Amino acid sequence: MTKADIVAKISEKLGIEKGDVQATVETFMSEVKTSLEGGNNVYLRGFGSFIIKARAEKTGRNISKNTTIIIPAHNIPAFKPAKVFVESIKANVKIK
Repeated sequence: MTKADIVAKISEKLGIEKGDVQATVETFMSEVKTSLEGGNNVYLRGFGSFIIKARAEKTGRNISKNTTIIIPAHNIPAFKPAKVFVESIKANVKIK
């Protein structure tokens, strides 16, 4: 499902113009991004959390040059689904 699909579904279900829904979805994503960039996690009860995970410094390899490189410690954004969300997926989605 793409962002356009989400906008179309919301527009169809609520009877709101796609342009208004598009602006709302874009603003939501922008606020989540801004919050994470500011060092704050975003908690959506019953859905999940957008969190910042710290990655430790580690040693990697550049295979083409056969050299060792140091990958510095860094933060990455991550999503942690709520327990209710995970249980719903387990109950409703069949294993492929």
